[in-house]
Amino acid sequence: MTIEPLAQSCSSCIHERFCSYEDRFRRVTLRAPGRFMNRQWEQVQADTTERLNLYATVVDQTEIHIRSLLEERIAEEALWVDAKADYAARITGVDDRALAATFFNSVTRRVFGTVGVNRRIEFVDDDHQPLLPCPTESVFRTYPLAGTIEPAIRQILSDYSDLKIDRASLGRSMPRIVERVEKQLGKINDRVQPVRIEMIRHIFYRGQGAYLIGRVVSGKQLIPLAMALLHSSEGVVVDALLLDTDGLSIVFSYTRSAFHVTVEKLCELVVFLKSIMPAKPEAEIYSAIGYFKHGKTVLYQDVCRHTAECGDGEFLISPGKRGMVMVVFDMADHEMVVKLIRDRFDTPKKTTRNKVIEQYNFVFNHYRVGRLIEAHAFEHLSFDRCWFSDDLIDHLTAEAGQTVHLVDDRVIIDHAYLERRVTPLDIYLKEQTREKTEAAVVDFGNAIKDLAFANIFPGDLLLKNFGVTRHGRVVFYDYDEIVPLTTCRFRKIPQARSYMEEMAAEPWYTVEEDDVFPEEFSRFLGLSPGHRDLFLSQHADLLAPDFWVKAQDEIRSGHIRHIRPYHPRYRL
Repeated sequence: MTIEPLAQSCSSCIHERFCSYEDRFRRVTLRAPGRFMNRQWEQVQADTTERLNLYATVVDQTEIHIRSLLEERIAEEALWVDAKADYAARITGVDDRALAATFFNSVTRRVFGTVGVNRRIEFVDDDHQPLLPCPTESVFRTYPLAGTIEPAIRQILSDYSDLKIDRASLGRSMPRIVERVEKQLGKINDRVQPVRIEMIRHIFYRGQGAYLIGRVVSGKQLIPLAMALLHSSEGVVVDALLLDTDGLSIVFSYTRSAFHVTVEKLCELVVFLKSIMPAKPEAEIYSAIGYFKHGKTVLYQDVCRHTAECGDGEFLISPGKRGMVMVVFDMADHEMVVKLIRDRFDTPKKTTRNKVIEQYNFVFNHYRVGRLIEAHAFEHLSFDRCWFSDDLIDHLTAEAGQTVHLVDDRVIIDHAYLERRVTPLDIYLKEQTREKTEAAVVDFGNAIKDLAFANIFPGDLLLKNFGVTRHGRVVFYDYDEIVPLTTCRFRKIPQARSYMEEMAAEPWYTVEEDDVFPEEFSRFLGLSPGHRDLFLSQHADLLAPDFWVKAQDEIRSGHIRHIRPYHPRYRL
């Protein structure tokens, strides 16, 4: 196949820009060890935001350069077919081929505004080998467990010499570490097999924590082994030990910001992580280590496979109370839901479409502390009409007709957010056991507090705006009224001067746009009497301005609170 020079120049430009992105991404990531050891928590948050926005910045720059290069031939598909072929040759055999392909697709979709997928000018999942169990010797170190456990643990921690773990603290923690590992080893069915520990060579950094991730291996049996470290004013200490898949999955949750970890063999690292979190989608693992755009690509490929052929099921409006701003529907047994912005918003909502998009962008850039669901923004989604009942089509076109269009036998959605499905909290409290619902009520208050200390006020604290994950954690997903906590003014309701004022339909006091009256929360939460009493027994402070003002003062002082991504039972 002969490829014309202009297509080669186009391919070369995109590849050079991709390599530049990789280099800049790595440079930001490599700051993490120094930030942790110097306790530079404000700079950690700045680095997180910088790295998040880096991909879009480089794609923007690439698009400008490509338009200048191709000029009037910018939308000539045959030229892009040649450019794709040349680009494929450039990335053949490289470790980050999948990331490079995603970058190429990002540029073509900017140029063409592609609806659905154009296989002629885009890389799709069958253009490259899928993720396979590949050798991981370059990713981890091996520690045989021939005798007692303590020497292996000490050697593991010694090999992460850059952390400079406080010896006195480690001496106090070591008996508990050994005891917990031995307890997990006792659960291995066949101890005849040689037992070893395999630890990923690189350290995972996020927020104020550093994490050593590995696994205990006996034959085909795998047990996760993760140590969470903190750098207190006294030094670096091992704060927690996680030895189960559920606990580790929560640490790597889609409700958290990404880790900063240097990657030599990305595919091998993802395979390793998948081995100890088998239920976690591959897309979420990519996002968890900072490759949000490729995670989104893997998610999109999965959705395309799921909807490639019409099945017995249909897309359905998601259960729960109708939202005033978003229309939400489930994708027939898929783990994601689709959220569309309504054409019109019911009273008392005063927002706009652009404002809603800004709110979602705010969440994307914010430190999500395990309480905000990752929302993937998509444009020009295309589904076969067979997935939509007539009633659903009528509902979507009536409520979001500016976004949803019928073209022949396809349903085109101009703009949507895909989020992980969770159970709305109001439904969860009606359907689950007493033990689970009471735990959720308490965690509901914890979620509000975690968000507050992360400088987030949800706006609406209604149960329907919160959800419960498969691990029983309460998370927030309704972003249309979310604001920085420091922009709010928390006030106590003034004393009424007369009975007539108190009984009046309108407030007897002035209310400005940013005013919040915590005393009113208990009336709007929607908890049953029993659940309300439980909530107040644990979180009565949320109903007074003092809690909120103190949180604001803490944030404005520059103090950044560390919110642990694991249950207290894992702590040492």
